[in-house]
Amino acid sequence: MILCNMSNISGSAWTIISRPFSEYCIIGYDNLPRTLLLYYTNFVSSPEGYFQTLICNSDVFKNTTVNHDLHYIAWDNPPKQHPKTLGTRDYRKMIMSNRPFARKFKSNDPVLKRIDRELLRNKRKRGSKPEPGPGPGARRLKSLLMRLMLRRNFVKRQCR
Repeated sequence: MILCNMSNISGSAWTIISRPFSEYCIIGYDNLPRTLLLYYTNFVSSPEGYFQTLICNSDVFKNTTVNHDLHYIAWDNPPKQHPKTLGTRDYRKMIMSNRPFARKFKSNDPVLKRIDRELLRNKRKRGSKPEPGPGPGARRLKSLLMRLMLRRNFVKRQCR
């Protein structure tokens, strides 16, 4: 069976995949995507393993991975099925984590306005049109991604 010689990899359910890899997931010219899809059908949280296992067991794509979770997520101890809801009390930890995304928030939590005001410097008034173009948050994200893609960091974080 094909699964005997494979590494099962798990990670975040929140991933970014390239267009070539997404096409491979759909077309599956070597049948691995479909085989793994059947294998992961009965897992409790298959999104936390399917894409990671597929990419790390693909000869074509395994050297294209960057193993870095860009999300700040706070969990209970011991972890529950869903992460904690973030609020103002978590603001400093979020900032210090240097992660550009976070979850989860209540829809009208004051911390969201604080993030807009202090990090994104979004001064837009309700009902006004957004200004196009990257802001300071985009520049910080670019800087983080450039550091992750440095050869010495990139190779260490690939599937091995």
